[in-house]
Amino acid sequence: MKRVFVILIGLLIGLPYAGHAEPEVSLASLLREMTDRTQIALFPAPTFECRQFSSYDRASIARDSAGWFANWDRSMFLRVERDRGRTEYVMMDAAGPGAVVRFWMTFAGENCGRGTLRIYVDDMSEPIVEGAAFDILSGGKLAGAPLCASVSELTPYEQRGHNLYFPIPYAERCKVTYESEHVYEDDFGAKESRSECVYYNINYRTYAPSTKVRSFRMEQLQQHAALIARTQRLLSDGKACMDAGRFERCGMDAVLAPGKKHTVSLSGGNAVRRIRMHLAAEDREQALRSVVLQIRFDGEQTVWIPVGAFFGIGDRSLTTSTWYTSVDDSGLMEAYWVMPFEKECVITLENYGTQSVQITDAAVEYAPWHWNERSMHFGAAWHEYAGIDTGSSKTMDGQGRGLRDLSFVHLTGQGVYVGDEISLFNTTYHWWGEGDEKIFVDGEPFPSHIGTGTEDYYGYAWCRPERFTGHPFIAQPCGDGNFAPTFSVNSRWRVLDAIPFRKSLDFDMELWHWAHGHINYAPATFWYLRPGGTADPASDPDAVVRTVTKCRSDIIPDKTRLSVAAEAMNVEGTPAGHVEYNPLHTDQLSGEVSLYWTNAPSGTVMETTFHSDWECSGPVTVRLVKAPEFGRVNIRLNGVLLTQEVDLYASDFQVVKFVFENGVLRCGENRLTFEITAPAPSRETGGCGCDLIVFEK
Repeated sequence: MKRVFVILIGLLIGLPYAGHAEPEVSLASLLREMTDRTQIALFPAPTFECRQFSSYDRASIARDSAGWFANWDRSMFLRVERDRGRTEYVMMDAAGPGAVVRFWMTFAGENCGRGTLRIYVDDMSEPIVEGAAFDILSGGKLAGAPLCASVSELTPYEQRGHNLYFPIPYAERCKVTYESEHVYEDDFGAKESRSECVYYNINYRTYAPSTKVRSFRMEQLQQHAALIARTQRLLSDGKACMDAGRFERCGMDAVLAPGKKHTVSLSGGNAVRRIRMHLAAEDREQALRSVVLQIRFDGEQTVWIPVGAFFGIGDRSLTTSTWYTSVDDSGLMEAYWVMPFEKECVITLENYGTQSVQITDAAVEYAPWHWNERSMHFGAAWHEYAGIDTGSSKTMDGQGRGLRDLSFVHLTGQGVYVGDEISLFNTTYHWWGEGDEKIFVDGEPFPSHIGTGTEDYYGYAWCRPERFTGHPFIAQPCGDGNFAPTFSVNSRWRVLDAIPFRKSLDFDMELWHWAHGHINYAPATFWYLRPGGTADPASDPDAVVRTVTKCRSDIIPDKTRLSVAAEAMNVEGTPAGHVEYNPLHTDQLSGEVSLYWTNAPSGTVMETTFHSDWECSGPVTVRLVKAPEFGRVNIRLNGVLLTQEVDLYASDFQVVKFVFENGVLRCGENRLTFEITAPAPSRETGGCGCDLIVFEK
């Protein structure tokens, strides 16, 4: 009777109960696990490994190999099978017992994504799931949103990432194939493929051989219809699951002067269930970075992270709504991670900045927890790679200056990896995230998780900048910096696709930027560890005191007192035509980059701005680009005409130096303006290119 009572109380208040017999893994058990936040704070039972099949470039074979950064990440299959007149391309083939727990795809090419996706279970000759890929992944064939969803809804459907989080357990084996008349066997994976391009990432669990797993069948959709509907409802609004009446509450309101801390302590036998606060300051974005949340569990500091990163918005005033984080229009920030501890929890907010910060509506909510041999401490860390040079333009074979692996985190001990966020400031009009995740578990020589691009890892596709949130496990509350010199933030939370490890976990992400420039790149990582585990890096106090980047001139280091490179100029607004910072392998250009404006009609204007710490007047040298797309332009500096109708047409690319006598440089902001006066010969549009401007004092 006593045992029954303990189980009942555990169900009512979220108190984890560790029974002696391992339960059967099934669709129902996995769906319940998805919405039980307490389970992720316990080392898994039954135990499993989480791994990934993907279409990564097979030239990536070792860190010291020439193809380690190769980027032909599509239409790479395990093999081709022919059966009953069908040609099926195998994407996954795994021995069980196991479960598919996350399935992402996107496509390119004519009629793409309309081929037939098949999922076979337990050596069955017929698939248990069959249909058009879009229908299965995001079209509702298995379930509704958010278990089946595509993002962003603002993005054209064919350019979205298609995400299936509906779990598919199997007792013996699972095989996934794709059939399409637009994929050609003689060139799939080729560098110049004429096939439909197929990109995929499949995360799956493999349980110990003795684990009992009930394989998925389509009739279970009807059997578990109520549970599926409940799961979708709970995941769609993570905040609605939090019944405040169930938890004790400890207030955390404070006014933090520069350099000051505010600390609260909780006694043992509990678990933090929610942390919430408003944050106000004259410069709120700086405060989101400079106020750091620190938590010690049972004497071990495992959390050191700026509050903005902890709540999923980086250092910008954004909104978001996921399973673990929420920031609403009022700026109320909430996090729902379960954080158990045996003896004591000490939570500190520290202001590393130079301004006073007010913390209001702040509270820590907690509930009883029975600490046992499976319980783990929550951890989170953040650090920044500031002003890193992205190198020259690259080739798809993974050659070019600037390619490197950025370390997100190195964890030692026994634990589970549960999510990450990146916030960054881009300084070009080119995509920054071509790089793949590489996750090494327990010292494995080759990563068991290697992907197809940063945006694919975060659930969207094609570097699209459209905002999306409201999905439980992925979010892009801001994507403005994906194609422009400004800010972006992406996050991914793991539940069924969390990664257990027994000795260590190393998470690297390739820095694979399409253009030469500089970037501020800050990863935040989240995990659970048994006591005694460690994380590297543990903190980055030098980074949180840096001024938050507001514009690209805060990062670009290649300005000198007498010259400004075109890649250090900000393009104002959105001029007609097409504007880019164009990387070229040529020593004609300073830094191998030019500001390139094309397809602009006559009479249109492009304004650029740059900053100077001094002023002068007199001769100014402008290095301009000539090209077949260009015609005639007027050029003004701070409203003064430097030249009228200079002809920038040439039959091939050239960089030409012009010296103008009437330059006026201001201290502060300066404006360099280009006006199209005539199109290129035999064209209806024109343009211009600029490499460098030099002043002589």
